[in-house]
Amino acid sequence: MKTKFPSENDIVHKWHVLDAEDAVLGRLAGKAATLLMGKHKPSYTPFLDTGDAVIVINAAKVRLTGRKEEQKKYRRFTGYPGGLVEVGAKRLRAERPTQMVKEAVAGMLPKTKLGKQMLRKLRVYAGDKHPHEAQMPEALALKA
Repeated sequence: MKTKFPSENDIVHKWHVLDAEDAVLGRLAGKAATLLMGKHKPSYTPFLDTGDAVIVINAAKVRLTGRKEEQKKYRRFTGYPGGLVEVGAKRLRAERPTQMVKEAVAGMLPKTKLGKQMLRKLRVYAGDKHPHEAQMPEALALKA
């Protein structure tokens, strides 16, 4: 008996919409990462991009638990000596609300070329509108 192995032509990429309003950031990111990797499909293969495209709306209304709103820091490095930049979660939400969701999902994807390719299929919007109606995305509910 042979194992069915998916080829590039066999893989069907769907589109999904996740509403981040009042959703916990980590749980939302975990669901989005699972969809991007394709782990919800029986044809999942670790070294192929079998996942779907994900649209996250209402990213500005995502919920942080505990005291993370005041205590959590997002760090990046500019490339210059002494170029560490730290931004608090409250300030990042005010300035770039989509960045919190993108970084959370990126942290749950593989740190390889394939992971970067999967991350390109993630679209995050601060409001409840998105320009991807032509792709006929399915709305998915996060478990309460």
